[in-house]
Amino acid sequence: MLAFVDQHEPVVLADVVRYVPVMEGQATDTGAPLKHHCAHLMVNGALHAQGWDHARAAEARRMEAKEATVLAGLGGAGPYRHR
Repeated sequence: MLAFVDQHEPVVLADVVRYVPVMEGQATDTGAPLKHHCAHLMVNGALHAQGWDHARAAEARRMEAKEATVLAGLGGAGPYRHR
């Protein structure tokens, strides 16, 4: 999943690109159902488009918590339980 961000105040514009063969392989590797992995990556890309990042450990913890909250609100499984 790739997210390309182009910020212009006050609107945030971004493109989120999905490549299903890679997502299928990642889902298989992690044991996650494909629909859960796809939802997780879409939420991840949307958060990146809003300026969230996970380059540092503290950022990663905050972003992972936000992903889990958003996915739970959508009725999905936690994104990191398949690790």
